[in-house]
Amino acid sequence: MQHYIHKVCPVILRQREEIWQILAFRHPQAGTQLIKGTLEAGEQPESAVLRELAEESGINRAIVVEKIGELDIDEAEQHWHIFLCQPTGILLEESSFFTTDGGGHIFQFFWHSLAEAPDKSWHKLFRTALAFIQAWHQARQVATLLV
Repeated sequence: MQHYIHKVCPVILRQREEIWQILAFRHPQAGTQLIKGTLEAGEQPESAVLRELAEESGINRAIVVEKIGELDIDEAEQHWHIFLCQPTGILLEESSFFTTDGGGHIFQFFWHSLAEAPDKSWHKLFRTALAFIQAWHQARQVATLLV
């Protein structure tokens, strides 16, 4: 793992009636994804995750709620630090954001049900990350019921 590139992934969840949803976006060239970016040298994951959230979505007012966990994606030689984040404002049902990443792209944001499996539009790495987040969320829900 020491040669792996460290990534950060901010997760934003919301509940609509009984349905939990995660913020995702459609990349114009690389399929459906979650927000993710590279941890820079000397940067702490907790601050990097908020920087990446702002750079890729325009959400620049948020807090880190808790660390969801860490995930190795061996095929890409990446080590992901995944955090639950909470924006301080209301987010729209759908939105778009121009990011300068990768030469500039418009990302189309939407809410994906955590109960749904990702369809074929999801990039392979993000299917793995989504499954990790779904398992964490399910375990969290079960733990809440047991209290």
